[in-house]
Amino acid sequence: MNEDVRNIVLGVLATGVSASFGWLGRTYQWRRRLRRKQAFFGLPGSSECLLVVNKEAGGTTAVHRYDVFALLELCALVKDCGAHARILQHDQTHQGFGDRTEFCVGGPYSNRRMAAHLATLLPGVTVNVDVEPGEDRGSFLIGSERYRMDAGVEEYVILARLVAGEDCRPVFLFCGQRAITNQAATRYLARHYESLARRHRSGSFVLLLKVVNSQAYGPDVVELVADVTSAARTAPAVEPAAT
Repeated sequence: MNEDVRNIVLGVLATGVSASFGWLGRTYQWRRRLRRKQAFFGLPGSSECLLVVNKEAGGTTAVHRYDVFALLELCALVKDCGAHARILQHDQTHQGFGDRTEFCVGGPYSNRRMAAHLATLLPGVTVNVDVEPGEDRGSFLIGSERYRMDAGVEEYVILARLVAGEDCRPVFLFCGQRAITNQAATRYLARHYESLARRHRSGSFVLLLKVVNSQAYGPDVVELVADVTSAARTAPAVEPAAT
């Protein structure tokens, strides 16, 4: 009987030790993954970031519902990192970049902050902001390539992570041809940030994404068209003036 009791006690102890090591291992992996996520987004625990949102097309102060959905996606990321988000309208953000992580949502037509970022950080990108209908309306010119949209069928969005210096926090840009593409880009980032962090070890990247058939699939079907980092960050050559 004493032998049986000893075996039971040893079995219980072995189970407890195994469970403790398993818990410690899972905790270590969770903390390691969290640190990587915080490093990628520039969001250490209890830090603050900026969510800069545009206005709905037409000059109103309202935010388009798909941009609201994009903000919700980003708020979930921020919360997972243990950080805090401050939401600002694009015309209320009168400050530089690099001190805090920034997520900027919307195209340059409705977001002055995005227009400034494109001019300063992505000089190789030109977005057509014509209000009159035309085949180039809303199109992207990246380097020498133009990307036109077919509303509801084939639309493009730029997803960028830009770091201005070694000790600077990143700026994330979600610059889409329509509001639904902004949400598609935030969802793509949330799903693929781990692979993006491994692939782009230098820190900065600019991706061109294509949203397929949004009228049927919403923001869920997204294809990576190309890594356009080099073209987007290179200012176009200035032709010499005629003499």
